[in-house]
Amino acid sequence: MPTPNSPYDAFAALLASTGKSISPAELHGLLLGRSCAGAGFEPEAWIGDAVELLGDEPADTVRQALIGLQEMVKAELTGTDITVVLLLPSDDAPLVERAKALGQWCQGFLDGFGMTLGSTALSAEAMEVLQDLSAISQVQSALEESEDGESDYMEVMEYLRVAPLLLFTECAKAPAAAAKPSLH
Repeated sequence: MPTPNSPYDAFAALLASTGKSISPAELHGLLLGRSCAGAGFEPEAWIGDAVELLGDEPADTVRQALIGLQEMVKAELTGTDITVVLLLPSDDAPLVERAKALGQWCQGFLDGFGMTLGSTALSAEAMEVLQDLSAISQVQSALEESEDGESDYMEVMEYLRVAPLLLFTECAKAPAAAAKPSLH
C-alpha cells in the first residue's frame, strides 16, 4: 500500500485534480534533464517546457508545485550534497508501479536533456550515462516482485541519484567555466 502522504502521491493527486494524467516521475525527469543540460533555473522557461508535456497552461496550484519542484532541483544540483532525490512512488508501492515510474522518469529526463542540449558534443562518460538512462527507461516490465527484483531496483535508484550530477557538471557548468578570461 503506497504511503498516503508521499510527495509522489501528493503530486499525482494534484495533477489528477486538474485533469492531467502525466506521471509526476516523468515531469520531474523532464525538469532534471533540462536543468542538467544547462537550461538554467528561470521559472517561466521551466513552466513553458512543462506546458508542452501537460498540454496547456497549468492551474495555479500546479504552477506553484512546479516552481517548488524546480527550487528543490536547483538546490540539489547547486548544493554540496552529491545526490538527487527522485520523485518516485514510495518503497511500499508494488515493484511494478515503481519500475514503471522509474522508466517514465528516465524518459522524461532524456526528453528534457535532449530538447535543451541540442547538438552539443558530450564526453564518452556522459554518452554512457545517457545510454544507461535509455536502457533503464525500457526496464518497466523486466523487474518482478522478488528479492532480486527489489535489489535490482535499488541498485538502479542509487545510480540515478548520482548520474545526473555528472551530466550537470559537464553541461550546465561548462559555459560558465568557458566564459572566464585567460590569465596568461
